[in-house]
Amino acid sequence: MSSERVNIFIDGGNFYHLALRKLGSSESNFDFEKFANFLANGRKIADMGKRFYIGTVSERPGDQRSKEAMSKQTALFTKLKNNHWEIRTSKLRKRIEEIKIDDRVIDYKNILRKGIEKIQYEKLREKGIDVKLATDLIVGAIDDKYDVAVVVSSDADIIPAIDWVRNRTHKKVEYIGFSIVDGEDNKHTKDSCSPRPKTVYTLVPWTSPRYYFIVRQALDKDILICYNYI
Repeated sequence: MSSERVNIFIDGGNFYHLALRKLGSSESNFDFEKFANFLANGRKIADMGKRFYIGTVSERPGDQRSKEAMSKQTALFTKLKNNHWEIRTSKLRKRIEEIKIDDRVIDYKNILRKGIEKIQYEKLREKGIDVKLATDLIVGAIDDKYDVAVVVSSDADIIPAIDWVRNRTHKKVEYIGFSIVDGEDNKHTKDSCSPRPKTVYTLVPWTSPRYYFIVRQALDKDILICYNYI
């Protein structure tokens, strides 16, 4: 076993939306412990060296879906804590999104004839998760808590913190990013991941066996999973 001490940082929201959900999987049936050991790759995971970052779900009175989501998240937190993961949370903030009805919308002429010019809907977004991850990454490097940081995220906002750690403390950082090929919003992430991409096959061993058949579907959707030593 290598003498290098490893810390693992997982952005849970990005990991779910950009990887697990596209595999038809979920956090509840994904083995984060085996995944962490795979990422460590024979190296020692330092004490208190596994961190999971996620926005917390709140139950809304009379809303069964929010009740079920909160129950699933509580079960996930219990499982992670039992395996000595540190959980960093932030509140999900409500934001009103708006869709303008124009020729980009199917059957838009009929919709406009009904006097509907826009549609508003509520969306929940995490706030501050990237800041917490970046702070822990930098503080851990300064306090010499690790030799290698493994960062699982797809948020370009974390790149400055990674660069700071590499350049100022000379710690090693391994970055795992997920993106949709040719997605404009993910250009920075894709550039950061090349030239060492791995396919979704990397994820499958830690999901339930019934998800093996979904791998081909995921590849057909042009999901890119990148594993890059920075």
